Amino acid sequence: MLKSFVQMSFFLKIKCNFVVANVGNKKTDTMAIIITDECINCGACEPECPNNAIYEAAVDWKYSDGTSLSGTIVNVDGATFDADAVQDPVSDEVYYIVPDKCTECKGFHEEPQCAAVCPVDCCVPDDNHVESEERLLSKKAFMHLE
Repeated sequence: MLKSFVQMSFFLKIKCNFVVANVGNKKTDTMAIIITDECINCGACEPECPNNAIYEAAVDWKYSDGTSLSGTIVNVDGATFDADAVQDPVSDEVYYIVPDKCTECKGFHEEPQCAAVCPVDCCVPDDNHVESEERLLSKKAFMHLE
């Protein structure tokens, strides 16, 4: 049992949980950011997002907001959607981040800017949206037509 435990991959959380490094095979994954219900709705995070992925509570959003996307688009996963179509809010109570638009500021900044400016530290990694740095950079390139 101890031997199998030692052989398991161990996870080391680095830099306030924004990067998770799998020490067992040197693979590095990152996560989209989520805003927790501790949010005080101050709005400090919204203008900091280079992808326009942060919205005020109960506000509709579009893939085209703050990106170069428009019309019918095939995303990096092969799904087709209308970038100009209005989407329902992710949260009706606090500011929220659209996971499909969040790149953790990869390619723009060294760290997620929402977390850097949040006065109550409620911008945290979203365990439901773990993505590689390569994928985050691909999303950035896709959204900004690079």
